[in-house]
Amino acid sequence: MTHFNLKKTLVPLIAVLFGFLLGAVIMLAFGYNPLWGYEDLLSAAFGSAKSIGEIFRSMGPLILTALSFAVASRAGLFNIGMSGQALAGWLAAVWFALTHPDLPRLLMIPAVILIGMLAGAIIAMIPGLLKAFFGTSEVIVTIMMNYVVLFISTHIVHNVWDKLKVGGKTIMQSKDSTTTVGSNATFRTDFLSQLTDNSRLNIGIFIAIIALLVFMMLFKWTTLGFEIRAVGLNPHASEYAGISAKRTVLTAMLISGALAGLGGVCEGLGTFQNFFVQTTSLPIGFDGMAVALLGQSSAIGIFFAAALFSVLKVGAPGMTVTGIPSEIVSVVIAAIIFFVGIKFVIDQVLPEFQFKKKDVNGGQV
Repeated sequence: MTHFNLKKTLVPLIAVLFGFLLGAVIMLAFGYNPLWGYEDLLSAAFGSAKSIGEIFRSMGPLILTALSFAVASRAGLFNIGMSGQALAGWLAAVWFALTHPDLPRLLMIPAVILIGMLAGAIIAMIPGLLKAFFGTSEVIVTIMMNYVVLFISTHIVHNVWDKLKVGGKTIMQSKDSTTTVGSNATFRTDFLSQLTDNSRLNIGIFIAIIALLVFMMLFKWTTLGFEIRAVGLNPHASEYAGISAKRTVLTAMLISGALAGLGGVCEGLGTFQNFFVQTTSLPIGFDGMAVALLGQSSAIGIFFAAALFSVLKVGAPGMTVTGIPSEIVSVVIAAIIFFVGIKFVIDQVLPEFQFKKKDVNGGQV
């Protein structure tokens, strides 16, 4: 294993270890036994088929939003707008499902996926255009877009959908939430529900795995993937080599937004099966960013990071059995991201891990 690959593997592992250690220290400081706390967490996460199903259910949207962040970061962009892009995808998918209740399932599922991806891409296109042609900070614009989409979605639910009727019936269940989508649009299946004791596991996890494979192929074997990486490393050199930095930046943001929109579709039609007013930005957007950072923006790393975050979230309520606040898990997650964020410090304490290849004469190369 090369020195680079070793550090790339060790950094997230050390970050996770330090995160758990910090959580243990906090539990001890407040008089709780960390061993019991983590035992209860793991028991709650893996103690039943239903909880295991919930882990995989949670992983789907997290993987997709993490891939969204990873694509943008490969192009040198920092997309913090996944929450708004995912919310737009969720909103558009539910709208289409409720206004086309008789569409066959074989057509409905691809349709809501494409519509959700399109909605997310449109929201991401705005900061992409501003960045590509005017040099505007995508960080500021994507943060602002989160709130724009949040408040627009609230306006639509309260002032547009309350007047919308399909077949003479309103699509609203209450002032703040729509009716449930039909069986032709839900991402849940009887097979998965029965397999996991009526958990909310749905086809979102399979969509996420397909997206992981496409992500790997995009950056390993395609010209577009090479161009995105090249622009992310040096846009000026890329322009000199004949690669349009503006076009590549916009393309990367569109792909990023589409993946986030797809994550919102999986969350909306898989976990909740309707749309309701959000009081704050979708957590899967910021959690997806954390997953991408922990997973080093690699497909395999993102998969395992999403699994870890899902285990922590599903198992957190189990800690209350021994009286430990489940918010401790949020501290652990925050600590993990903190240690990933200061990986340059970890790099400094690992200078001795210099694994170099040797040539046939025994010399170092």
